[in-house]
Amino acid sequence: MLIRVEDTRSQARNREIARERLADLIRRALVAPRPRLPTRPTAGSVKRRLAEKARRGAVKAARRPPPAEDIAD
Repeated sequence: MLIRVEDTRSQARNREIARERLADLIRRALVAPRPRLPTRPTAGSVKRRLAEKARRGAVKAARRPPPAEDIAD
């Protein structure tokens, strides 16, 4: 890992700033993210999903050849 700092003219101060930034990075990396609370899908999203699923099914059904019993008549 490379941390480059050119904030000041002093090399010693830049090194100190770099160490502080590294320590801050490590500190922030150690904080565990809050777990996500699972939520239920909204009624509207379920309705949209099922409508799209029915539409895709109809498109695929239209691609299929008709069943043999319909042709025999």
